Amino acid sequence: MTSRHPRPATDKPDLTRGFLGVFAYSRRALELVWTTSRPLSITFALLTLLAGVFPAAIAYVGSLIVDAVVAAIQASPQTHDAAKWHALELVVAEGFLVAGLAGAQRGLSLCQSLLRAQLGQRVNSMILEKALTLDLAHFENSEFYDKLTRARREASSRPLSLVTRTFGLGQNAVSLISYAVLLIHFSPWAVAVLILAGLPAFIAEAKFSGAAFRLFLWRSPETRMQLYLETLLAREDHVKEVKLFGLGPLFLDRYRSIFRKLYKEDRDLTVRRDTWGFFLGLIGTTALYGAYAWIALSAIASRITLGQMTMYLMLFRQGQSAVSAILSAISGMYEDNLYLSTLYDYLETPIERGTGTLVRGPQPADGIRFEHVGFTYPGAEMPTLIDVNLHIRPGQSLALVGENGSGKTTLIKLLTRLYQPTSGRILLDGQDLRDWDEIALRDRIGVIFQDFTRYQLLFGENIGAGDVQHFADEARWREAGEKGMATAIAESLPDGYRTPLGKWFNDGRELSGGQWQKIALSRAFMRSRADILVLDEPTAAMDAAAEATIFEHFRTLTHGRIAILISHRFSTVRMADKIVVLQDGRIIEEGSHEELMRVDNGHYAHLFSLQAKGYR
Repeated sequence: MTSRHPRPATDKPDLTRGFLGVFAYSRRALELVWTTSRPLSITFALLTLLAGVFPAAIAYVGSLIVDAVVAAIQASPQTHDAAKWHALELVVAEGFLVAGLAGAQRGLSLCQSLLRAQLGQRVNSMILEKALTLDLAHFENSEFYDKLTRARREASSRPLSLVTRTFGLGQNAVSLISYAVLLIHFSPWAVAVLILAGLPAFIAEAKFSGAAFRLFLWRSPETRMQLYLETLLAREDHVKEVKLFGLGPLFLDRYRSIFRKLYKEDRDLTVRRDTWGFFLGLIGTTALYGAYAWIALSAIASRITLGQMTMYLMLFRQGQSAVSAILSAISGMYEDNLYLSTLYDYLETPIERGTGTLVRGPQPADGIRFEHVGFTYPGAEMPTLIDVNLHIRPGQSLALVGENGSGKTTLIKLLTRLYQPTSGRILLDGQDLRDWDEIALRDRIGVIFQDFTRYQLLFGENIGAGDVQHFADEARWREAGEKGMATAIAESLPDGYRTPLGKWFNDGRELSGGQWQKIALSRAFMRSRADILVLDEPTAAMDAAAEATIFEHFRTLTHGRIAILISHRFSTVRMADKIVVLQDGRIIEEGSHEELMRVDNGHYAHLFSLQAKGYR
């Protein structure tokens, strides 16, 4: 039987493709920027071209100025004024070129800032949109969390970095070509020296970019642990216990220990990277000053003019900067591509989409059936459920009883199709759950888990979360709040159903555990279309009397619907029409309270007697 379990998240970006192969993501990054903002992309490209041409034009006009000044000094009185004005015109022309270069650079900076904001939002939205399509199994997989952490930490900023480097590469390439056109008149060997001198430093940079990425890739678990420890030390829902048990210094010491380990790795890599970069960079410096000497000797020998000497010196200096920038951009693009591979590795996580389209079953009077259902969590060695057979009729209330880990909550996860059975099948109204449309199926079921979410939103929105179609419907809030016994809580708050809850934002009010559980119960009643209601120990924070009152109220309101409840309190469980006892993933007893109490040496009867004895 087909399973929707995701494949193990062990895939890593392929670093064996070599230096050129890893650039496969450059095209995708450019497409991403292009689709984010076409006007900004076009403007960025045009300004890049202008910024690449202007420096060579400035150097050329600068050489003309020097020669014009020399000519004006040597001119006869009759031609002196004309030569002087010619030199001044060239100065003005260079001023316009410099202003144009400054404008192009400012424009590039503006485009980068605007694209950074838009692209960062776009990529983060893509990451979150992908998260909405993933199965619960993905989020219960630690290796997948590493993949998600890598994507969110670095890859969201890398597309713009890659595009910026790509445009910078283009800009410097245009500059270098224009420099080469002018330098080749001096000597073709000058162009060769200019390009080759930057290669050693580039090779070292590329080598250490790969090493830095591997370091980033391998230590994702440690980084995630650091984030978790920050959460434990700085979140209000953890701080009470951390303070009470004196865990703060222990967790802080672990946090610092992880930092020291990561810092040592970063420091060693940085020292090696910069040491090699310095010594290999000396080769480029030697080449530069060798070219200076060559150009100076050529001017002394009168093979070039003073203006040409000035131009060639400037071209060589700026040309080497351009070569260095090009090689650095390529190295940076290589590194960006490596990080982008983590983004697309996450975005391309395979999802087996459900193919069900049915919105109703052929036998509405049949209710729910579990037929030989077995389930094993991904990566687990032992099954959680084994050969479960269960029939729940419409209008029937069912209680699930068993020790922690017996499979009660897993049964609910399978019913709501958060997971697919490993074996067997589950039917609703005579139709396999796999054939149901997922939205239609979940509209039929209202579930409140023990670990329900406490949203830092309005009181009413916490109830409205139970039905996204009526999330902001205040009338539905009040109706569901009445059914869930939360009305009195709302009336005690300053703004009623519009009071913010939690302490994360201004004016938020914190509630007791029991009050939150009444909100969660109200949330289950928001989904008026639901004819299957499930309570998975959501009243654990209440006392026995309060829980009994709520379940009696719940039983009245769910008349005619399937009601499934999980509770460790047998005074509540006995209200159910049918009780199922789970042990080690198997159903070992089934029947009403009276029937199970009559079973000789019955597990349910034994547990009930133990709990009853505790109340005497």
